[in-house]
Amino acid sequence: MPAADADLIGALPSPEPLTELPFPPVTKSHILNCSVHSYRSLTPKSRLVPLSEPFLDYLRSDGIVLPAEEDLNQVDSDDPDNNISEFSNDDEEQDPAAAWLDIHQTVKSTIAELDGSIVPKLNWSAPKDATWISATNSMECRTPNDIYLLLKSSDFVTHDLEHAFDDCESDDDETDIEPKITYHLVLRKTIPSMTTSLEFRCFVRARHLLCISQREVTYYAFLADLKPALLQLIQQFFESKLQKTFPDENFVFDVYVPLPQGRVWLIDINPWAPRTDPLLFSWLEVLEMTGGEKGGAAINQEDNNTNGSQTDDSEDELTFEPEFRLIRRDDPEAYNFNTQQYSAHKLPKDVVDASADEAGIRDFLRQWRQIIAAQEREDAAPGASDQEP
Repeated sequence: MPAADADLIGALPSPEPLTELPFPPVTKSHILNCSVHSYRSLTPKSRLVPLSEPFLDYLRSDGIVLPAEEDLNQVDSDDPDNNISEFSNDDEEQDPAAAWLDIHQTVKSTIAELDGSIVPKLNWSAPKDATWISATNSMECRTPNDIYLLLKSSDFVTHDLEHAFDDCESDDDETDIEPKITYHLVLRKTIPSMTTSLEFRCFVRARHLLCISQREVTYYAFLADLKPALLQLIQQFFESKLQKTFPDENFVFDVYVPLPQGRVWLIDINPWAPRTDPLLFSWLEVLEMTGGEKGGAAINQEDNNTNGSQTDDSEDELTFEPEFRLIRRDDPEAYNFNTQQYSAHKLPKDVVDASADEAGIRDFLRQWRQIIAAQEREDAAPGASDQEP
């Protein structure tokens, strides 16, 4: 290469570093399209319960107050030793379900209809971050109060209620008025044999399946041998059920693939947006990936042709294969025993915020010492020990 050309190339400006991920604008209609109403027919057996404003106000309210168990209110008037009835009026006045008894009864009857065990979610999110407060440490619910406890303890549910359209742009034909969201409680029948090892997240760009990630960040030795069968089932499901029918060209969907049945269940559809966890990929990696719609890496479907006969051009066509990522035995994520999933949601928000940087930790410790010192001074004040607890 001539020296002049080399000098010219060296003088070319280097590309500017990215300051934000190159996402297309996220519209409010895209968020609405990802609501469960768009794909309910493809999910495991479930029921939708329309939610009223009083019930939504209950979910938004501070504190966790659960309705009284109905069995406790059923008093045997013939029992002379029963003294509970004198408190019944006060209990009814304090019952938070008084304003939405119809929903409470519908939830109760729906649980019974679905064999007494369900998994709840709202339009977009399930309360996965709140299982720590459940007696079973899972999302399985057998009573209405099990459901209310999870919903009111979940930051994910709060996001659905308060921040569904955060960082969204209005559609071209819309004003700045936010569209009204019709909230539903989704009660999905519990699948006892369902295992998270067979759940996968799939990324769709321009109506092409781009890549697939294992959802649970745990190593499962058996998945490697199942990979070809899983990929084929997921591709067939996408092409027949979602590719041409879902309203948006870009989206992310989660599936459960119970291989003995040879079918695919849709679990969620998520927005093509930074708020969706890319799991074993990074979003920058996904956004810059060369996919089928851009003539990306392909496989020759005729490689397995053993008859040696000549095929025409249509039969010799190359087909794009999505990248399918699984946790490998030597991946560090497979042995991350220190951090539980959603552990940040189990702490007060100010503790989580303080842990983001060193200055925040110092400030939090200073405030904590001040609180402790004030409490010690109060305890040491004259007459403090004589006060009633």
